[in-house]
Amino acid sequence: MTITSRAVPDPNLRSNIRNLYLDVFWWGILGGSTVSFLNVFATRLGASSWQIGLLTAGPAIANLFVSLPAGRWLQGRSLIRTTLYSSIWNRVGYLPLIVLPWLLPAVGQVWAIALIVFVMSVPGAVLAISFNSMFAEVVPPDQRGHVVGWRSVLVSASISGSSLVCGRLLDWIAFPLNYQMVFALGALGAVMSSYYLGRIRSPATPAPLVGKKKKAGKLLRLDLLRGTFGPFMAAYLLFYICQNVPVPLFPLAFVRELRLPDGAISLGTALFHLSVLLVSTRVGRISNRLSHRRVLIIGAVLYCLYPLLIGLAPDATLFWVASLLGGVSWALAGAGLFNHLMERVPPDDLPAHMAWHNLALNLGLLGGSLLGPVMGDWLGVRHALLLAAGLRLLSGLLFGVLR
Repeated sequence: MTITSRAVPDPNLRSNIRNLYLDVFWWGILGGSTVSFLNVFATRLGASSWQIGLLTAGPAIANLFVSLPAGRWLQGRSLIRTTLYSSIWNRVGYLPLIVLPWLLPAVGQVWAIALIVFVMSVPGAVLAISFNSMFAEVVPPDQRGHVVGWRSVLVSASISGSSLVCGRLLDWIAFPLNYQMVFALGALGAVMSSYYLGRIRSPATPAPLVGKKKKAGKLLRLDLLRGTFGPFMAAYLLFYICQNVPVPLFPLAFVRELRLPDGAISLGTALFHLSVLLVSTRVGRISNRLSHRRVLIIGAVLYCLYPLLIGLAPDATLFWVASLLGGVSWALAGAGLFNHLMERVPPDDLPAHMAWHNLALNLGLLGGSLLGPVMGDWLGVRHALLLAAGLRLLSGLLFGVLR
């Protein structure tokens, strides 16, 4: 794959971009296996909507305690080294999932999964902040849109391929050995992703944009929320809440409402990410024509279609249509969220600003994950998905109001 046709003054840039591509490709193997099927596995073990919500909310709780201290702690530290070590500590947790069915009964496995995911999320919070800041450090601003677009292509391709492979394994092999094989594939992806993060090197001519200790004195940088950045983060927070409301309901809808086999679920995952792949190849051009903000608004508004169609689906067919349209909308929204955020964050104060973003992300994750089961118990899974679609629509429209 050609990284760029333009001359690059930094001799490490080409290698760093290649390693960023390989990192996300292997993360896609993890995403298409363990990440995609862990909640489905818990649902087949008999997990309730609250337990599924806990699998999502638990990491958010841990992240909330870590995000702001991590932003302060990262000031003046090597973002590349911190990204590597936090990824290793985060991803080592995928290994015990392989042997869990041999050690505990079904009920115990559900609680053990929740505990493992919770513990993994502590270094995961550091990873989320350090990676975004590291990315901005090693990739020049004029190439970020290009690199983000191709990373989206690669992760979509690897998630699509690995999810189809996992669907076959899950249909052909008896439970729970089938899920153990899926978790082993995910662990391989996690190891290889960290390996390529470890191959990233500092720019030969570092830009003066990270690690300035003069702003590291305060844990809560409340001054950052003054002016336009405060309402900007509030809009992100609301979107993240509404984005995550239906997440605990999806596996319940797949397994208990639609009664889908694992192969059908894997096909939906593949279709979602295949459409992300196809649209991601055009996101750079679309953003140049419309701006990152407008791409974000369009994608965020359209993202309501995924829970809407699943809530209306009588069988797998509409679920697959929802997966295709959901991938299109997420390709736009995901790229818009990141690129528009990078536009609004000053390059000389990245870690502190990214800490606030990670805090908003995890507050949204926690709020949505707790609200989803409440709505599911109150309205039923299908009606709760329809309401969640309306909430996603409103949160997307808010980006059109704020600048």
